[in-house]
Amino acid sequence: MSTQPGRKRKRFLAPQEKYEIWMQLVRGETTVGEAAERAGVDRSTIAKLRVVARQGALDALAQSRPGGREKQRDVELDEARSEIERLRTALAEMAVRLTLAEGKERWG
Repeated sequence: MSTQPGRKRKRFLAPQEKYEIWMQLVRGETTVGEAAERAGVDRSTIAKLRVVARQGALDALAQSRPGGREKQRDVELDEARSEIERLRTALAEMAVRLTLAEGKERWG
């Protein structure tokens, strides 16, 4: 498959490369065109990277809460702990019944 004249071959950037480019753009150290040329990608790739990074940062900031972090309870873990306690109680009751039943047979 050959590329069209004037088009660059598709190059995929590693996450660390994307982050570095984004930080350079944020700090004003480079332009979209310069970053694209250095990375060997199309300008639209850098423009998309900027949009995705910005949205990712906004999403992450929206999830964070200032001050003390409240631990999110893991519902499945709570359910498993409740089940363990229920089984522990049932096993203890069965052990008592077995002990009483065996005791009666020995003396009876």
